[in-house]
Amino acid sequence: MNRSEKVELVEEIQRNFKKAGATFIADYQGIKAVEMNDFRKSLRDASIDFVVVRNTLARHAVKGTDLESVSGELKGPTAIAFSYKDAAAAAKALTQFAKTQPRLKLRAGTLGHRVINLEEIKGLAELPPREVLLGRLLGSMKSPTTGLVMVLSGVPRKLLYALNAIKDRKAAQA
Repeated sequence: MNRSEKVELVEEIQRNFKKAGATFIADYQGIKAVEMNDFRKSLRDASIDFVVVRNTLARHAVKGTDLESVSGELKGPTAIAFSYKDAAAAAKALTQFAKTQPRLKLRAGTLGHRVINLEEIKGLAELPPREVLLGRLLGSMKSPTTGLVMVLSGVPRKLLYALNAIKDRKAAQA
């Protein structure tokens, strides 16, 4: 690989780091190529790129950025998963594959411009899907207004119950 190809590859890795909402650094040594290709295909369907990179080139790509502290994790056989849409779904897919394939070892990751460790990746993987979180958010936003409406409608409702009770008592007397 000549120098111009290396420069182009470093620029591509930089673009991927900037474009991705989350990245995950993993050690993939010992995984069979067939298994890795199937895994990559399943990740690609979820807008996740799983790329094997040379550590030196990846270090050059993050040099001078907010993610420079992740360069300490770039050692040994390294693959980086770039998640462009849902970081939680990417973390979930990677941790599930790591359970079935123990040779995949997650080391660290980035979420936005913040470096996260293995425990934070596992916590991210345990989050419910985005739709569930949005539903919960909508429910909690709707809850105060629903409560207010119920409280405000309680007074006329009780008045109506009292008037019906008076009407029933008068109808029974007559």
